[in-house]
Amino acid sequence: MPARIVKMYGDLIIFSGTANRPLAEATASCAGAALGGADVRQFSNSNTFVRLHQSVRAKDVFLIQPTSAPVNDNLMELLIFIDTLKRDSAGRITVVVPFYGYGRTDKKDQPRVPITARLVADLIQTAGADRIVTLDLHAKQLQGFFSIAIDELPALELFTAHFKAHPVPNAVVVAPDIGSLRRARNFAEALDVPLAVVEKRRSLDGARTEVFNLIGDVEGYNAIIVDDEIDTAGTLVRAANFVREQGALNVVACATHAVLSDPACDRIRESVLAEVVVTDTVAIPAEKRRLSGDKLAVIPIAPLLADVILRIHEGRSVGELFHE
Repeated sequence: MPARIVKMYGDLIIFSGTANRPLAEATASCAGAALGGADVRQFSNSNTFVRLHQSVRAKDVFLIQPTSAPVNDNLMELLIFIDTLKRDSAGRITVVVPFYGYGRTDKKDQPRVPITARLVADLIQTAGADRIVTLDLHAKQLQGFFSIAIDELPALELFTAHFKAHPVPNAVVVAPDIGSLRRARNFAEALDVPLAVVEKRRSLDGARTEVFNLIGDVEGYNAIIVDDEIDTAGTLVRAANFVREQGALNVVACATHAVLSDPACDRIRESVLAEVVVTDTVAIPAEKRRLSGDKLAVIPIAPLLADVILRIHEGRSVGELFHE
């Protein structure tokens, strides 16, 4: 007989900001919940305004809002939305931030610079969030920037399921830099294939990268490059070209967050990459898919988010979802 579920908070309600409403609608549908109504708009002076269509008093509220481009607008909208929910006496506010903007600014790697990832964490907590759910942070230490509960969901199983359903024969997993090594190693272990690492060094101003060496063997293999984020696709395309020069045959890639800042789409379209597999943590307009030469394959994360939301709402473990 299944254990009786005891609700810790009031009724479940899911809201969406404007950053990725299709993802929020799909998640609510998978969770069997209606998406809460709210007016979210900017006044003529660019100030953001949020008004709820119904009371959230004592309810268990989940707000889905990635802080993708335009990052500052979407971040401010997130904070104002949280404040709106708090002032309407929500029982608990869980913010679902599939893509955490400013996550790459996580340390002082040169003099006189901010740690913006920590500042954003402070803002989210001060606004009134009780819990945060996100996917594949740029660095694990970002979890420690929060004093509220945080669930960082790995997209690893989504990608391994994809490549098991669409296998790459004679594959080798490639980390495009040392920072991606742990993620790539876990992925290689899940697929039971060898691992190689591209040694990359970045200029001090961060504007330029150079590839220096390859650790491992790719000659005669089909390469799968694994990363957490594709921004301008410079690192990805350089790594793809480099492994081809080292003897790799076919080259594909996968990354959780398809930021795709200009000129990423043009670079992907004109590159040696045969396919780039991503998730929809960031909304990907049809135009970007077209400009990428239809090389993008998008894995939906709504079923995963819905499962996690229901587990949190019902007081069940989120961790056992990934460690069964």
